[in-house]
Amino acid sequence: MENRLDPISVVAHYCGMEVDTARRHYKKKWSDYQGWEQKAHAEDYLLFPENMSSAIAIDEVSLTRGELYTIVSSRTRSGRKGKLIAVVAGTKAEDLIAILSKLPKAQRDAVEEVTLDMSPSMRKACESLFLYAKLVTDRFHVVRLCAEAMQKARIDQRWKEIDKENKSILRARKAGKGYKIKTFSNGDSLKQLLVRSRVQNHLRRH
Repeated sequence: MENRLDPISVVAHYCGMEVDTARRHYKKKWSDYQGWEQKAHAEDYLLFPENMSSAIAIDEVSLTRGELYTIVSSRTRSGRKGKLIAVVAGTKAEDLIAILSKLPKAQRDAVEEVTLDMSPSMRKACESLFLYAKLVTDRFHVVRLCAEAMQKARIDQRWKEIDKENKSILRARKAGKGYKIKTFSNGDSLKQLLVRSRVQNHLRRH
């Protein structure tokens, strides 16, 4: 089913055209794509130096079929028009340096802050490209790293509690006694609490 919010689909619907036909006409006739100055290298990179600002962000994204792209954007425009500075196919430092060096040096030297992830490749590229900028690790990546470390510790501790409980049950059986699992005031055992804390943490983040 076609998404009627797609402008080309809307035009095709009202003109009685096939959507694919409308898209082909848009690409070849109605738009200025054929005369676009970046057409020759659009599959490899796009550059919009007019959108440069003193604070920028650089990050990798996975698009269709798992293809990785590096996106450079302005942090001063908050999603408004003119936010996109560059799109580069791939994430290799050498490729990023070669392509982003095409941005005017005066504009790159005017960048004061670059927000990036923890990738050594990305850091290497930024150190070479933005000589006077302060490099700041994106807090999203820091929080995710902390969450992963906490989850690992939570899983390790839960397995220890399961092992301890199994041993306690075995000792009680050998002694001919019943075993009662210790619970907290909310009715959860320690291993249940360790699972629940993960769920609650996940819900808070979403």
